[in-house]
Amino acid sequence: MTGKAEQNVVIVGGGFAGFQVAKQFSKKLDAKRYNLILINPRSYAISLLQPLYANGNGETKVGVVTSIEARPGIPGGAVVLATGGTYIICKNEDDVLPFVHAWRQKFAKANHVVIVGGGAVGIELAGEVKDLYPVVMMLINATYGSSLRKGLEKRLHARGVQFMFNEYIDNIPEAGVVGISTQQWKAHFGRRLSGTYLLVAAAPTPDYVTSLGEDALNGHGFVKIKPTMQLLNHPSIFALGDIIDWTEQKQNAKLMWHIPVVVTNVVGFLNGITPTKKYTGAPEMILISNGRQGGMGYVGLFGGFTLGDWFAWLVKSRDFLASRFRKDLGY
Repeated sequence: MTGKAEQNVVIVGGGFAGFQVAKQFSKKLDAKRYNLILINPRSYAISLLQPLYANGNGETKVGVVTSIEARPGIPGGAVVLATGGTYIICKNEDDVLPFVHAWRQKFAKANHVVIVGGGAVGIELAGEVKDLYPVVMMLINATYGSSLRKGLEKRLHARGVQFMFNEYIDNIPEAGVVGISTQQWKAHFGRRLSGTYLLVAAAPTPDYVTSLGEDALNGHGFVKIKPTMQLLNHPSIFALGDIIDWTEQKQNAKLMWHIPVVVTNVVGFLNGITPTKKYTGAPEMILISNGRQGGMGYVGLFGGFTLGDWFAWLVKSRDFLASRFRKDLGY
C-alpha cells in the first residue's frame, strides 16, 4: 500500500481507539513524509472520520486485515493495532442492518434472553433489553468492590431481571437455534430454557495477529506488549485498547491513558528516536447504565467509592453517550 509519501503509518481498526489515534496522528505527522491510513471493515462511522484529519492529512480504507507481514530491517513506517473486540456485530457491512432487524424480531418473540457475561457490556445490554423485554442474565467482577456489585444487582432485580450465578452453558448453540441448556437447569429440570435467544457479551481473539507468530498473543488471545505499547518482537507495531495483554479491566476509558503513549512513541519512532514513554496503568473507574433512567458508577480512588442513578443518568444513561460519539465522529 503506497501513497504520495515514502512511508505509511497504518491504523488497524476504526473503533473508538482507532479514530482517536488517527485524529492525533493527523495533527502530528508530516504529510510529506508519511501516509496516514486507517483500515476498517465497514464504512459507516469511518466515512465520518475524514473531517477529523487535520489539513486533510489521512485517508480511510474499507477492508479486513487478515495478516501482518513484519520484515525486520526494512523501513516501512509503523502499524498501530486498535481493533478491540467485535462482539456479535457482523463484519460484512451489507449484513449489518438485516442483522439488527433480525435480532429485534428475535427479542420481541423470545420468552427469555440469556446474556453470558456479567461484565459492563452484559449489564448494560440487560438494562437496555429490560427497557422493553424480560431478561435472564449471569455479575461484574470484584475489581469494583461489593457496593457496586450489590447495588447493580439490586437495581436490576427491582426491574425484574433474574440471575443465575455459578452457572455454565455446556454448548454455545448455532446461529438461529432457539432454546438454551445450562448445567444446573438440566440437572434440576432435564430440559431447555424454551423460547430463549443467547447473546454472548465477550470479545474474541484478534486472529489476524497470529500471522506475526505464536509469541504475539498470550494464552488468552491478548496481544503481548512492552510498556511502550510496542509488540514484543516487532518494534514498528503498536497496540492499544481491549486487545492488549495488560492487567486491567477492558474499557474505553483506559484509552485516555493508552493514546498519549502510542502517539508519542510512534511519532518518536518514525523520527529515529527509541520510544521511552511508558504505560504504567490507569485507575479503575466505570460507569454502568441500567437502561435510560439510571445506573451506577465506581471510582477506584481514595479507597474506592460509588455513584448512583442520578449521576449515571446525567453522564451516560440518558443517551448512552451517543451525543459525545456523534461529536467525535464529525456529525
